[in-house]
Amino acid sequence: MRPILMKGHERPLTFLKYNRDGDLLFSCAKDHTPTVWFADNGERLGTYRGHNGAVWCCDVSRDSTRLLTGSADQTAKLWDVQSGTQLFTFNFDSPARAVDFSVGDKLAVITTDPFMGLTSAIHVKRIAADSDDQVADSVLVLKGPQGRINRAVWGPLNKTIISAGEDAVIRIWDTETGKLLQENEKEIGHKKTITSLAKSIDCSHFLTGSLDKSAKLWDSRSLTLIKTYVTERPVNAVAMSPLLNHVVLGGGQDASAVTTTDHRAGKFEAKFYDKILQEEIGGVKGHFGPINALAFNPDGKRCVYLTTASDSNQTNCEKKGQVTKVQSLSIQQDVVVAEIDLSETTMGNVNSIWSKGEHTKTDNGETSSGMNSTFDVKSLMSE
Repeated sequence: MRPILMKGHERPLTFLKYNRDGDLLFSCAKDHTPTVWFADNGERLGTYRGHNGAVWCCDVSRDSTRLLTGSADQTAKLWDVQSGTQLFTFNFDSPARAVDFSVGDKLAVITTDPFMGLTSAIHVKRIAADSDDQVADSVLVLKGPQGRINRAVWGPLNKTIISAGEDAVIRIWDTETGKLLQENEKEIGHKKTITSLAKSIDCSHFLTGSLDKSAKLWDSRSLTLIKTYVTERPVNAVAMSPLLNHVVLGGGQDASAVTTTDHRAGKFEAKFYDKILQEEIGGVKGHFGPINALAFNPDGKRCVYLTTASDSNQTNCEKKGQVTKVQSLSIQQDVVVAEIDLSETTMGNVNSIWSKGEHTKTDNGETSSGMNSTFDVKSLMSE
């Protein structure tokens, strides 16, 4: 098993997304440029240029032909995955935060932030089969809460939309009428901002992470609380394994405080939990910075997590008292995505998976992946 460090973005990363086949990985960052990588070896295949602000979220269609991105430049853009061509731009009056394709890719949900007196909102757009027929009109617009909506996803059979954000309330909306169907009970819900939301493969349940140092598993239809996973750090990102009963939580202290504390005090490890028993079963130590996003490969054998480099110290991997240098980071120069193979990982040895890797050394001794900037997704997908 080989961890892969993928370097290319110039600003902190914000989101990760695998395509359905698991061979392509899409990353978003504050550097305005979504990027696509070959998941097997970390080679950078190309970038999608056109945004003028931080890109907060992305989603890829089921057939891997279209990419949807939401940005702080008050637009959401539809891209051709193979060529990198910009197909359409949805313009809003406030920053676009979260995007999600429906099952069948005929609809998309896009959320916008509160801005200049406007409240947050959820927009449902129809996605045309032919980009020449695409229109900007919304099928449905849902007025959201006063706070920001950090995540919005489609519920089972596209009948509902599930949203969560700064007010720590999870809401379920009817996609036909726009009516608010349910809100979670405050007594059992999160106490602080909900930062992330991840659905199960069958959409029967979903996982939320919060700054209240917990993650919660919910039923998608009844909004019943199923499980709670308690940790000792604010949770910025969550992911569920599609293969095993594993839940992964990532986070750490706020990035602004990273340089004032020891890396061990920041609690930047990715923590693995048993989905059923709610017990911590292992962790992956790595970078000196908070984990901002997590994603499982659809095959369930690999997990990707990203952190933001914040200082010039070494990033270390620890196992039984031994420390191995992996990467030397410069101030705000590198943002590292670490891909970790879980094919041989069991509940008892999650902590040891870093030590098994073979790293590719560059001329200056750093560990890195391929950096081909040529956009050749089309040739890749045709093979």
